[in-house]
Amino acid sequence: MTEARSMLITGASRGIGRAAAARFVAAGWQVFALSRSRCPVEGVTWLEADLLDPQVDERVAAWLDAELGAAPGKLCLIHNAATLTPDTAVSIDPASLRETLELNVVAPARLNRLLVPRMAAGSSVLYVGSTLSEKAVAGVASYVLSKHALAGLMKSTCQDLAGTGVHTACVCPGFTRTEMLVDRAGGDAEVLASLAGLSTFARLVEPEEIAAVLHFAADNPVINGAMLHANLGQVER
Repeated sequence: MTEARSMLITGASRGIGRAAAARFVAAGWQVFALSRSRCPVEGVTWLEADLLDPQVDERVAAWLDAELGAAPGKLCLIHNAATLTPDTAVSIDPASLRETLELNVVAPARLNRLLVPRMAAGSSVLYVGSTLSEKAVAGVASYVLSKHALAGLMKSTCQDLAGTGVHTACVCPGFTRTEMLVDRAGGDAEVLASLAGLSTFARLVEPEEIAAVLHFAADNPVINGAMLHANLGQVER
């Protein structure tokens, strides 16, 4: 008899989150999604949730109790939801920075506190980072800060869950053909082509490729504590 496996992902209404939800459903996982907009993937159980709402934890706990029961099980938690606001290190608006950190870092920490006690051995906590988890570019300072912090949270997760049988990793996509990237490029085909040229394959990463890496990470505890760069090889300049 195959062991039941569940996955909970944030920000699953589009982009990498939607692709990951579809990948795990196709692999036979029971998939749950938290997002403000509905996850369109058939077979996903969705809860409308704003992770900036401090009261959302109680709603999520009650929802999961109803769906999964209180007993620990094999669960993959994927922290995918994120926001990006253009800014610089010398012009960051404090309120905007707090909101970025709240969604990109604090919300994952809150969900860890809520969900890790439900995890049996073989579970995983996966973080969707960025190439900007380990470097910086101009014009997105608060996002860079948050993705560096997310990498630190993953590394702390690895150390603090030692001996539990729960593993963790941070998957760091390069330029990926998501709605966020297209919006940031203003839908300009030339801008997108220039971004594609920053990889050694001269193309953008597809969301489904990141979903495949997340699925691999969920099933392979040997990569515990790992930063997994999924960027097609970036051109060094």
